[in-house]
Amino acid sequence: MLNTTKERARNSTLLLGSAMTVLAGATIAPALPEMSRAFQDIPNADFLVRLLLTLPALFTAIGAPFSGLLLDRVGRKPVLVVAVILYGVAGASGYVLGSIYGILAGRALLGLAVAGTTSGFTTLIADYFSGRKLTKFLGYQGAFMALGGAVFLLAGGILADIGWRFPFLLYLYAFGILLGILFAIDEPQVQRAAGDQRSQDDTAAVPYRSVAPIYALAFGGTLLFFIGPVLLPFLLSDLGDISNSQIGLALAVSALVGGTVSLLYPRVKQRLSFQGINAVVFLAIGLGTVIIGVSSDYAGILLGLAGVGIGIGLTLPNFNLWLLTVIPSAARGRAVGGLTTAIFLGQFLSPIAIQPIVSQVGFSGAFAAAGGIALLLGVVFLAWTTLRSAGPGAEGQSAEVMQEETS
Repeated sequence: MLNTTKERARNSTLLLGSAMTVLAGATIAPALPEMSRAFQDIPNADFLVRLLLTLPALFTAIGAPFSGLLLDRVGRKPVLVVAVILYGVAGASGYVLGSIYGILAGRALLGLAVAGTTSGFTTLIADYFSGRKLTKFLGYQGAFMALGGAVFLLAGGILADIGWRFPFLLYLYAFGILLGILFAIDEPQVQRAAGDQRSQDDTAAVPYRSVAPIYALAFGGTLLFFIGPVLLPFLLSDLGDISNSQIGLALAVSALVGGTVSLLYPRVKQRLSFQGINAVVFLAIGLGTVIIGVSSDYAGILLGLAGVGIGIGLTLPNFNLWLLTVIPSAARGRAVGGLTTAIFLGQFLSPIAIQPIVSQVGFSGAFAAAGGIALLLGVVFLAWTTLRSAGPGAEGQSAEVMQEETS
């Protein structure tokens, strides 16, 4: 009974801890317009405020390879403990810091912490589960991240109506996760074996030829669909008479739909290859983003966000499972760290890449342009999948073999 109770606590910690990734960036999104007004006397205030949302992603991208190396060599639990403590302190620092530059420094440290938490929790999931159980748990992870994001966005919007600093208090959530790590997480067997065979495990190579397409797609996809959290608050503000709570609700719609779809990922994976799921992802995100771009009212934007949510709900479990099918267990930390870098580098560069389009055609035009590119990618993957429909392909076969394993 004790072991069953601890296992449930462990699994809950893995899922609730995974939600910290979404909390890192999106929570303060509803407060961005109010923060712009609070710092309006500072040169380039609008740019600096948007940077508050995306700067953690840059430092996550920088820190993820190092955190992945530490996960493989030092161990999962020590890295997670340090990362979660830094996450809570750096994340909540925005509540007390008076300078926007001080808040930016805190956001940079938060990004380094996210590098450890994101890679650490996903690596632990791969350590503890395999086969169908891994596919199922990755779906749960995606659901918790999306649904957790919805809760945090709603809470962030409500707190932003009280004051723009209050959403930063949500980062104290990390200390609840810390308790779960300390008391429910044990270092997995793969790490203890690594201690006995360090020379072999330290030289385990990441198959970069196999993972490079995954990294590239994760980077490009994130570059496209992360414009939502960055630009949507400003697009909604331009509609007039939109509260911070309504901004949080709008962003939460996408997360709620995504969480529901993530739970269906194991069933979807039984029917579609990784590339087939990529087609669904980009078609759904593209259509939803175009709807946002052409909508002139709140209801239309909510409809578009629901479409985006369908794609986002399949994205993370698909990337994670695809990656975990092609890497050796001794290189999990480094490989997952590389995926984390690709995703968060896309997040950071997204507002920079879209800004020239915003300057030319405005927020609505930027959404429409990004949606058009996503639709084009979806059509490419759909054509690719159709042409290969006569056979499952190597990656489909490897996934099927993996799903037939038992943990």
